[in-house]
Amino acid sequence: MLKRQSVSMVLAVVSILVCGTTRAQTKDPLMFPKNNFTEETKTVKTTTGEKKVIYRSYVHIPYVANPVDKDYQSMNVSVPIRVDDVEIDAKNAPILFNISVGGYMSVNNVRDGFGGGMGAPPAGRPGSPGGPGGNNQVSGKAELALAAGYVVVSPGCRGRDNKAADGTNYGKAPAAIVDLKAAIRYIRHNKGVMPGNVDWIISTGVSAGGALSALLGASGNSQMYLPYLKEIGAAETDDNILASACFCPITDLDHADGAYEWMYGGFPTRSGLVDQELSSQLKSIYSEYQASLNLQGKNGFGTITADNYDKYLLQYYLIPSANKFLRGLTDKKRDEYLMKNKWITWSDNGAIFGFADYVAHVGRMKGLPAFDDFDMKQPEPNEFGNKSTDARHFTNFSLQHVTGNNNAEIESDVKTLVNLMNAMYFISQNSSSCAKYWWLRQGSSDAHTSQTVLINLATSLENRDRDVNTFLYWDAGHGADEDAEDFIAWVGKVTGYIKHNSSNN
Repeated sequence: MLKRQSVSMVLAVVSILVCGTTRAQTKDPLMFPKNNFTEETKTVKTTTGEKKVIYRSYVHIPYVANPVDKDYQSMNVSVPIRVDDVEIDAKNAPILFNISVGGYMSVNNVRDGFGGGMGAPPAGRPGSPGGPGGNNQVSGKAELALAAGYVVVSPGCRGRDNKAADGTNYGKAPAAIVDLKAAIRYIRHNKGVMPGNVDWIISTGVSAGGALSALLGASGNSQMYLPYLKEIGAAETDDNILASACFCPITDLDHADGAYEWMYGGFPTRSGLVDQELSSQLKSIYSEYQASLNLQGKNGFGTITADNYDKYLLQYYLIPSANKFLRGLTDKKRDEYLMKNKWITWSDNGAIFGFADYVAHVGRMKGLPAFDDFDMKQPEPNEFGNKSTDARHFTNFSLQHVTGNNNAEIESDVKTLVNLMNAMYFISQNSSSCAKYWWLRQGSSDAHTSQTVLINLATSLENRDRDVNTFLYWDAGHGADEDAEDFIAWVGKVTGYIKHNSSNN
């Protein structure tokens, strides 16, 4: 009897050892480290005063199992636990996915982490709430989100500047969007472990980051990215998001040169007019593209074409933007502004001006082509390089001009990459995984791309019954964000989230 008990005990010990070894071998490499945090304090500036936020800071968390470079393929997570005198339980809070990419460059999660991604607000028009010199300057979106009780995720990602010791490139397209999708998958993979509601992920970004935010919103669960995601060991789950906020997105790159000439072709740079023959060729290409979209304007406007786009922009975006700005000024300030801008007529409490005068007021910034430039000095050709080639043309127009071969076509892999980096490509597929809610913003004096790029994005989404909130900040430049608090309130509205203290749980 004793011998049987001894044998049973030995077997039990062996079983425990085997099970423990098996658990160790199968430990999830993508598990959120919920107990590995520091407690931080931050003062957040709002229009109603300062808020003291105490939050848990989780830093440098790898979001893929096989990172190429974990300094980039990792994230910071900030979870509010107390705002002023109110305890916060963020387990069901919205998750703000804060993309800090600029120029399609990399974001180093260690170097560029900003202590959880809490950077300063972008510069807007001087004197505006979100701009330099504003009387009511407030904190940036990430900090405001934290003060509203939201979880903030600040991901690093690879970019076009990443280069290995042997000289090979490892961050060219589509690395950035693949990494960001992997980070979204990591969040969803950790449902119930990481604080925040995985069904309430809202991405936000500016410029190239705005384009990537749009791409995240438009391309949810696309099978086209699966080989890239599998290669880096991304979680095997969905990567769609609820909402996307895009500030001055540099997107639709394969059509951006034509759009730029449509808007600025007849206006000089500091060096004078660009080649008008080439400009006309790009305008013609753009006209065909615009017609192919078959976008229907608001309130029965009809199909938006290259011939009537100026009227559409004026009626629904530019004049409403100017009116809001001018009506918000004192009579004295308005008179001063109108004296300096005599191209605007102020009548019956409303602005009147022509599109050409508006474009002349903004001024042309870039040469020709604006994006796929012939010398490949712009960021975009550099984005479409590969491991061994630093930059490649991504439009037939530029390739044909440079080679002198009117039949030249970009390589098939470049065509695929261009699609993988273009939100418009995925929106046209009308997938149910496309984000339901969109917040689109741009400065009316932003000459980094044509205004048609943002409005095509907005209209294509509206035509597919998405909820789209679009506005141009009057006279503001690239990267402007003048209504950050409105955005945070919008997030609360579209999610239905109500901040509450722990005693109400």
